[in-house]
Amino acid sequence: SAPRCHLNKHLIDVRVLKGEPAELTCTVSKHDVTGTWFKDGLKLTSMDGICLEKEGLVHKLIINKVEDIHAGKYRFEGGDIKTEASIFVEDPPQVDKVLLKNLLSVPTVAKAGEKVKVKIPFEGRLPVRATWLKDKMELMDDARIRVDKTETFTMLSISSSERKDCGDYKVRLKNDSGVLEINLKLVVIDKPQPPAGPIKIVESSANDITIQWNPPKDDGGKPVQSYIVERQQVGKSEWVTLGETPRSCTTFTTNKVEQDVSYYFRVRAVNAEGASDGLESEEVKAVSKASPGAPDPPEIVSASKDTITISWKTPHKTGSSRIVGYIIQKRKAGTTTWLSVNNVPIADKKLKITSLKKGLQYEFRVAAVNAAGTGDASEPSQPVFARDSTKSPGPVQDLKVSSNNSTSVTLTWKRPDAKDGSDVKGYEVEIRSSNNLNWTKCNALPIEVTTYTVKGLHAKERYFLRVRALNDSGPGEATELEAFTEAAAPVVPPRFLIDNTVKSSLVIKAGNAIRVNIPFEASPDPVVTWFKDGLPLPDRSTIDTKDDTTQLLIGAAEFTDTGTYTVELQNGLGKRETFSFQVQVTDIPQSPGPIQLQEKVPNTVTVTWEPSASEKWESNLYYTVLKRESQKGMWHVVGDLIYTNKFTFTKLIPGRDYYFRVVAKNNLGTSGPSETVQPWRIQKAKAEHQVKPQKYKGVNQNQPPRFLVPLKPHVVTTGSECHMSCAVGGHPAPKVTWYKNSKDLSNDPSYFCTNDFGVCSLVILGVTKHDEGEYVVEATNDLGHAFSKAFLAIKGNN
Repeated sequence: SAPRCHLNKHLIDVRVLKGEPAELTCTVSKHDVTGTWFKDGLKLTSMDGICLEKEGLVHKLIINKVEDIHAGKYRFEGGDIKTEASIFVEDPPQVDKVLLKNLLSVPTVAKAGEKVKVKIPFEGRLPVRATWLKDKMELMDDARIRVDKTETFTMLSISSSERKDCGDYKVRLKNDSGVLEINLKLVVIDKPQPPAGPIKIVESSANDITIQWNPPKDDGGKPVQSYIVERQQVGKSEWVTLGETPRSCTTFTTNKVEQDVSYYFRVRAVNAEGASDGLESEEVKAVSKASPGAPDPPEIVSASKDTITISWKTPHKTGSSRIVGYIIQKRKAGTTTWLSVNNVPIADKKLKITSLKKGLQYEFRVAAVNAAGTGDASEPSQPVFARDSTKSPGPVQDLKVSSNNSTSVTLTWKRPDAKDGSDVKGYEVEIRSSNNLNWTKCNALPIEVTTYTVKGLHAKERYFLRVRALNDSGPGEATELEAFTEAAAPVVPPRFLIDNTVKSSLVIKAGNAIRVNIPFEASPDPVVTWFKDGLPLPDRSTIDTKDDTTQLLIGAAEFTDTGTYTVELQNGLGKRETFSFQVQVTDIPQSPGPIQLQEKVPNTVTVTWEPSASEKWESNLYYTVLKRESQKGMWHVVGDLIYTNKFTFTKLIPGRDYYFRVVAKNNLGTSGPSETVQPWRIQKAKAEHQVKPQKYKGVNQNQPPRFLVPLKPHVVTTGSECHMSCAVGGHPAPKVTWYKNSKDLSNDPSYFCTNDFGVCSLVILGVTKHDEGEYVVEATNDLGHAFSKAFLAIKGNN
């Protein structure tokens, strides 16, 4: 018998871009094989766009320009042989190359307040998902910004551009064949912000005033060209332009002032778009320059036969300009003639004076110097002799124990006798225990007063203490005594005595006082420390601890006082105890912003509003939506406990007018309302037009259902809207049915199901915990059915 025909080369799957040519080729072992081609089980013949060829042993199917309809499974049969392969048509999103180059290289520029529209036409297999991102965050529709998408283009619209819209944008076009990302830049130019303040008064006199400011933080996208300086006399309304400075100069001096007259100054930054709002100064008075006041009398630091060292402090009144130095004068005690020690002012506040006569007694005085001249001189210092101190001070008088406890002893004494202690500069205290012969100094620096408490002692111990007076010659004769410490008090670990009067959470109205008393017990007395949010308390806080109670007091609460407050007790035994409580500073909310109404889903109205300014400081704020059906009708609540800025109302009756009102609420009360001005009316449904797809006459288009884009899991917040969508293919067009936990949702009014040419959506308005579960979408036609599943998770607002 004749040898059987067999395949030398099988058909191989082909992936090809839409519009490109494609070819399927197989090779048989015998020339007389005619062969027949099939697509999706139907016999093919040569026709427009498809060519069937045979060259010897090679059989070819050639498509000159591949379209979506050419996708499918092809089979070649001849005699006893059979081989098959598929053609996959890839049609990723594409954008015109010239437009793409322009978007990449040329930024979109707009002036603040102008409308911005960026339209990007595209081609590619539907559905194409278009996503706009700014600074890596997806753009969502709001009162100013809208993202539109059709089957042929996507467009970003900004109704009134602002400086904050500047930045890098990315458009991501995606379908089941691929992803195209387009980068573009938007630049919004505007007038600059006001110069950065505050305005500093560099110099003020009767004849001129010099001011200084900082450049604006935002130049509006165009370089600052200059600054305009204006002046207004206090009590008058007219602003007078004084002059203009270049961009590099942020100081200005004017001589257009009158003595003892007060002014305000205003500075504006200017760029190519115009002048900014003004930065205004505090009130400035043109006054004659004032010299400094008199300092306190100088103090004697040390004295010897050759030198006397004095020191002094800055005067309380420094005059109209900074102090540049000091002039020192001396005189012999008992005379009236003052002689200058220095002719050039010295900046230091301490001076060693020489050129003195040994044994004479001197007095000194000091005067401060500024730009206005030399100020008044101080009162004279104490008289001091120019001689060496050769005698140590005598013993202190009446040394005794004034009080003691288990850990400390307090001493008091009197100065040495007048003839022995006139030049005493301080005191030192020393201690030793009864079983130790070595004395230990208790103070590092001289004690200036005649009392001292020695701490850190042991209970029921005997100690020896002594005190010496000090002068320039050193320590004097010691006075000694014996002292005992008391028995230690019983140790009580620190703990808080929390009862019903101590709240773990406080809500305080702004402006009211915050006063919290925390009782405790501990022995020995603990160190009490307060914190707010783990940090030291602000300066406005006052802490008072006495009688086993510590109190926090803030006179007038501000929103920044909201937080977690912690009080800590710690004693010398290392035991630490803490107690924390929450403070929420709040107020009756401010009204929400303007309301907008939109029909996102047929026969519903979505109410959106600008958030109340109180959202910045109020964590428990929510909204209530009310409606009425005439201008004078009763208001009825249709939505409550809303923690977003959006609510969808579904129970609309065509032909009726609806008005809506939104109020903000918290624990203290209800804000004023924000209301719609124009009524909302449901439009009559338009007649649907069926689009009949053009049939390809040469090929059987029938295909079982398949999901081009499957369902994806969702996580949404209680009260918000949920949109679940997928894309379905198949011919005839499949019937689509939605299920939740195996329950058909077709007739459930809580769900809105749509099918636009295979793009299927399920919309749930105001989701609740009841809506959580597994959702299934089923597509069926005469050739079969397909499923796609996804889980919807609901999370609370907290």
